[in-house]
Amino acid sequence: MKIEKNTLFYGDNLDILRDKISDNLIDLIYLDPPFKSGKTYNIIFKPLASEIEGATAQIETFEDTWKWGPEAMKNYEGLISGNITKEKATQKLIDLMGAMMSYLGGCSMTAYLSMMAPRLLEMKRVLKDSGSIYLHCDPTASHYLKLLMDAIFGVENFRNEIIWYYRRWTAPAKKFQKLHDVILFYTKTKNYKFNRLLTSYTEGSIERKIGGVLHRFKKGEEPFLVSNREIQKEGVSENDVWQIPFVAPSAKERIGYPTQKPEKLLERIIKASSKKGDLVLDPFCGCGTTIAVAERLGRNWIGIDITYIAIDVISKRLRKSSIKEGIDFEIHGEPKDVYSAKKLSEKDSFQFQIWCNSRLDATPSKTKTADKGVDGIIYFIDPSKSSKIGKAIIQVKGTENINPSMVRDLKGTLKSQNADFGILITFKNPTQGMTNEATIAGYFKYAYIKIPKIQFLTVEDLFKDPIPVKLPGASAVFPAHRKPIIKKKKSEQLKIQ
Repeated sequence: MKIEKNTLFYGDNLDILRDKISDNLIDLIYLDPPFKSGKTYNIIFKPLASEIEGATAQIETFEDTWKWGPEAMKNYEGLISGNITKEKATQKLIDLMGAMMSYLGGCSMTAYLSMMAPRLLEMKRVLKDSGSIYLHCDPTASHYLKLLMDAIFGVENFRNEIIWYYRRWTAPAKKFQKLHDVILFYTKTKNYKFNRLLTSYTEGSIERKIGGVLHRFKKGEEPFLVSNREIQKEGVSENDVWQIPFVAPSAKERIGYPTQKPEKLLERIIKASSKKGDLVLDPFCGCGTTIAVAERLGRNWIGIDITYIAIDVISKRLRKSSIKEGIDFEIHGEPKDVYSAKKLSEKDSFQFQIWCNSRLDATPSKTKTADKGVDGIIYFIDPSKSSKIGKAIIQVKGTENINPSMVRDLKGTLKSQNADFGILITFKNPTQGMTNEATIAGYFKYAYIKIPKIQFLTVEDLFKDPIPVKLPGASAVFPAHRKPIIKKKKSEQLKIQ
């Protein structure tokens, strides 16, 4: 596949790396994969107005829990046999995976490593000979991941183990507090691109530099002055311990994504191992911090994520900064027509619901099941209410069979959720019986506007511009989540060569 624009891919990164990205294309890879933490991560959706009590919601983005089973065995056997990757595993990697299987057995860690190994192998294939890769991990699996990186990229191509040190609130524990992550820096060959980064002197260093330090190397030798008493204005070379603050809850750049990393961290990596116009890949792109920083620094980029919520967060983050889909970047893998929407519904009904909500800029339901009939919510200002906040409910039906009982169910949900109106999204046009039930429901009066209490949208409608739905004025509707603005000069136009 020829990639001509900055691109977001929705889908499994192994499939996309193997089938969509050619050999020796990428200048820099940064990946922040799941850490095998055993946690379920949620993204926080919060309207801009803090006074909306109860409007904050959470949605599960991914479950960082790994189990040994058929899928893990498929990854393990596929890596060994070479039928799931273009880049074939070396005997060294095969031996390492066999040793890990022998030592660990069929456990969660083996499942995690069996997921990571083929993806790292494909990343090596797409990386240029002059390219670098930074693997972000934590002590849960970093020692195993380093063995994988040694086997795939070569011990001789290991450059640094970078320690990202941060401060945060901690709880009492019968161990030392964990306040760092590990970033493994490897290159594909010894002829790699690297831009020396400089940092300021500490006050103590300046004092010693100016005053000079007496030092002797051997007992009995006369001490001599170490220092030419000159301070280099640009500073000293950056070291491998990076003290960069965590993204604070009140930070402007904070989106609410559970594993969001600070922009300063990505800025340091991108500046060190790429130049303007280079191509940066993040195969686990999450909320898009790598993408945002690459865009701001004039790099081209490719992002991949398996959850549609991540693609939606990033695309809105870019569009908020006047970076336009179709002109400045493309999205591959999201539905482009009714047929592809149907395929997404059949493959993953929950991701399909999220996509439908994204078309209306609504907040998706926080759970895959037991959502009480609420697949999405739109909040809006309503001065007539004591709370000043109105609410619309979205229901998504991916089935072919639709009937009036669905409308009656939506009516019941509106009542139980104290909502003002509802939107029912289906593949087929509503039946006459459904239309009759909606007519009986009547209207919700908003200022001088009459909004039907039950509205119907087909999936085909979601591709129209504008979407034929009646909502309170655009200025009254609250966005689903915060979207930080990327500062970029208008004169800088990015294009992948």
